[in-house]
Amino acid sequence: MNDASKTSDKSKKVSKKVYEKELERLQLELIKLQEWVRHSGERIAIIFEGRDAAGKGGVISRISAPLNPRFCRVVALGTPTERETTQWYFQRYTQHLPAAGEIVIFDRSWYNRAGVERVMGFCSDTQYEKFLSACPQFEKLLINDGIKLIKYWFSVSDNEQEKRFQDRVSNPMKNWKLSPMDLEARNRWVEYSQAKDAMFSYTDSDESPWWVVDGEEKRNARLNCIEHLISQFDYSDVKKASLELPARRAIHNLTRPPMDAQKFIPTPW
Repeated sequence: MNDASKTSDKSKKVSKKVYEKELERLQLELIKLQEWVRHSGERIAIIFEGRDAAGKGGVISRISAPLNPRFCRVVALGTPTERETTQWYFQRYTQHLPAAGEIVIFDRSWYNRAGVERVMGFCSDTQYEKFLSACPQFEKLLINDGIKLIKYWFSVSDNEQEKRFQDRVSNPMKNWKLSPMDLEARNRWVEYSQAKDAMFSYTDSDESPWWVVDGEEKRNARLNCIEHLISQFDYSDVKKASLELPARRAIHNLTRPPMDAQKFIPTPW
């Protein structure tokens, strides 16, 4: 079963044609949203958490692909350094929080402590309990300071997760997605379920809610998540001055080096 104890209705799977049309529509809205964020000075932080192979990366790439990377960043931190392990737990995340006009997407986040660190024994019971107590206060500080914080949890059934793991094993284009940690997590479905439930009990609130995305069907999940994300903002279309390309300047008295003096790449295509 998945985290919501719900089985997706396979008959509702979005066709490729409809998916591509709707995705284009939503990505155009994301561009409008980003322009509004830039001009309004809003600060947006979006957290993506969930089961391994639940579809977080696919949604993140569809959100970020059409946006200006100068104002939209994806943060995916690796294992903490020795120095970072001695810092205040939230410290290495705070430096990545958005400035005015920015959207920051966290591909995994400070919730690692409540998930993988808890399940795999990478933190002590005391550290875990301190995190659950401190996290709501930390997020309240962010929200009170004006940061718009949105948290998504991607849910997928154990059967669907297994199919995706098998695909990653057999597909050389996806091998990199499967780590030793994923293989170990595969054997700890129950422990991750318990950790997720405990995390929600402490950190799911009206002020900072968790939004659950049914990730059983990838196309549906992507459209549903992006549609919901856009709905969280009362944004307007920023009017920009129309652009017209002026006539190009005539080129006179320009002497260039011979073409064969440059090293061109081979052209097999």
